Amino acid sequence: MSLEIIILAAGKGTRMHSTTPKVLHPLGGKALLAHVLDTAVALQPTAIHVIYGHGGEALPLAFSGLHYAPDVNWVEQAEQLGTGHALSLALPAVDPAAEVLVLYGDVPLAGPETLAPLVETSQRGELGVLTAEVDNPTGYGRVVVDDCGNIRAIIEHKDATSAEQAITEINTGFMAAPAACFVRWLQQLTQNNAQGEYYLTDVAALASAEGLTVAATRAENAGDVLGVNSRGDLAILERRYQQLQAEELMRAGVTLQDPKRFDLRGVLTAGRDCTIDINVIIEGEVILGDRVQVGPNSVLKNCRVGEDSTIEANCLIDEAVIAAKCQVGPFARLRPGTCLEEGSRVGNFVETKKTTLGQGSKANHLAYLGDAQVGRNVNIGAGVITCNYDGANKHLTVIGDNAFIGSDSQLVAPVVVGTDATIGAGSTISKDAPEGKLTFSRGRQTTVKGWKRPKKKR
Repeated sequence: MSLEIIILAAGKGTRMHSTTPKVLHPLGGKALLAHVLDTAVALQPTAIHVIYGHGGEALPLAFSGLHYAPDVNWVEQAEQLGTGHALSLALPAVDPAAEVLVLYGDVPLAGPETLAPLVETSQRGELGVLTAEVDNPTGYGRVVVDDCGNIRAIIEHKDATSAEQAITEINTGFMAAPAACFVRWLQQLTQNNAQGEYYLTDVAALASAEGLTVAATRAENAGDVLGVNSRGDLAILERRYQQLQAEELMRAGVTLQDPKRFDLRGVLTAGRDCTIDINVIIEGEVILGDRVQVGPNSVLKNCRVGEDSTIEANCLIDEAVIAAKCQVGPFARLRPGTCLEEGSRVGNFVETKKTTLGQGSKANHLAYLGDAQVGRNVNIGAGVITCNYDGANKHLTVIGDNAFIGSDSQLVAPVVVGTDATIGAGSTISKDAPEGKLTFSRGRQTTVKGWKRPKKKR
């Protein structure tokens, strides 16, 4: 049997107090809806339908550059008449013989292993509903069951009696049934409720009245099926998400000095015996080789770090490639286009951009290297700057192997410093420096006799 997934994502998210559609708010660096779409794809459906409303075309536009298999069918719910109404808008595009699984764009942590039993229930011709046991069920629909544990009805909080509000088993909203059943049930929905909407949850009572089994599948962890209605909810789920990522990394052999002070906002691939200190943020796609050490308060974005390399405290590594046995930081910034070859070193308060630092070369402190090609075993002193920008265009600085660049020197690009060349400290080099020679440019040092320092006037 084929499976089609319908994701309800049209809600306004009033309590978010935001002009951004709720399902586009990020969790772990990725939109809430993106998490749900990834889960949907993992279940291998033949079709995915997303119901959108608030924010208009902003939602499909946000995903226009991303490829999902199968392609997403975007369906607009222009008028917000409830979840039952939303589902009815997608059903005309659904194969009548398919199984339908209903997901929610603001519930990002429910994984395929939690949702698969619902599909199995639907394949038996029944209605499967995912429930959860919570300490505080306020705001959630309550699940009313019969003596056999099957669901008899789902009562929304605003419509529940005092006795029903005391029930702690809640409806998560996830459900699955044959498409033909949903079509039949949705035609019978009414707006006779506290909110004047077509409740999708009313299909449970309709199915029960037909004599069909409404099977409850209870989620193992209620935290994985909670939705986002406010910034507070989003913060809670962010910590839950980060906890799950940290646990997975530690199972794979990564040492996290404090799992509660670690944020993964992308994908991290780590070799053996890597250690990550506190308050490290990983963004985008990051690859760490064996035995990489990452110091506290560092941010790594879309970068690769080779084996036995060390990132000291308070570094920002952004779209850089770092080879094996390198040392970076503390307080270093490697901007996009930086490539550190094996054994090279970038120290404190050094910034690089579109720069290759050759094998064994070092810039240990207080330097800016932009648009530079630096050879092997080069020493770059404190305060060195490659002056790469003339106000309109960027220009390249080339430094040959074994060169020595003295402290507080400016290399005005385009310029070439030859192999084995030495640049004297405090020089401004605007012409090519020949290999094997000492090149410097300084004004003559003068001492003025009899000079007295000015005194402040009273």
